[in-house]
Amino acid sequence: MTLWNGSFPFYAGTNACFPFNTTSAVIASVFLSALATSIIILPGIRGKGRLFWLLRVMMGLFIGAVVLTIQFTRDWESGWVTANTSYKSFSSAMVKADIGLHIGLAGVNVTLVGNPVNQVNETIDYNEHFAWSFDANYDHSYSEGLEKGLPSPILYVAEKFTTESPCNMHRQYRISSHYASITLWMALCTWLISILLFSMPILLYGGYMLLLTAALMLFSLLFFITARNTPKCPIQFGPAFLKTDYGGSFWLTLATGLLCLLLGLGVIILNSVRPQKLKLVFNLDEGKGEKAEGWDKPHLPDESSSSDQDVLMVPLNELCEVTTTQL
Repeated sequence: MTLWNGSFPFYAGTNACFPFNTTSAVIASVFLSALATSIIILPGIRGKGRLFWLLRVMMGLFIGAVVLTIQFTRDWESGWVTANTSYKSFSSAMVKADIGLHIGLAGVNVTLVGNPVNQVNETIDYNEHFAWSFDANYDHSYSEGLEKGLPSPILYVAEKFTTESPCNMHRQYRISSHYASITLWMALCTWLISILLFSMPILLYGGYMLLLTAALMLFSLLFFITARNTPKCPIQFGPAFLKTDYGGSFWLTLATGLLCLLLGLGVIILNSVRPQKLKLVFNLDEGKGEKAEGWDKPHLPDESSSSDQDVLMVPLNELCEVTTTQL
């Protein structure tokens, strides 16, 4: 039995990790609630348009949920490696652990999970976030990690992204992530505008807004790729290298952008080739369709209406004087 059970007294205990991202859970709950409400009112819609209406709602909610959620996810780029490495400073203890690096638009997550979890009289299960968003200071987060005495593998990986690191990865990833984030916020706005246009209904301009949403999402991927394609410092643990690749959020953004592109092109093509089919998809009868299209056409008075406005003109001298008798 050694003092402090063989561990150093200035190291803080392991922080408990929440099983999922709370921000993503809140966003998913809001959109799932909207979908559940739509399903509840679905029986009130008549005819065959019920299925098309549900499909439009599901597509719209899916695109909005993806565009909003990927702002806060942390797996745009990720990688794992299993290595034997030193555990903490001032200690010769070696542990076998899985080390993960997850890069998002708001910062870096470094994960350290023991293999097995219980080693050197401790539970090795860490997931530390180092933010570089507009209101965050990455170097300050790294300094706090040093003061807490985080394990050496986490600090080694996080140090690669500091501003003073010769790798210069902090500037590359931070700038590209900020531009990608701004572009995605713009995509969220264009998605909202497209929903409003489709509900009015102004279908052609709604299709244009979907195309703009797709373009903005694809541009956000291009901004992030610029940081990925720049030379990076190797992250090495003995003979093992930690290599990263595009994560789930990257591929989800690409798939959703292509979906918006196909939907926008479909609306524009149907509007020019088969407008009646497009009205059927959006549950528009002839009256509503003509009314919506009539906004872009000048209205001229009909010939029949002009006759209704004719006034019978009588000369003033021919008017008869009428006398009234008081009863």
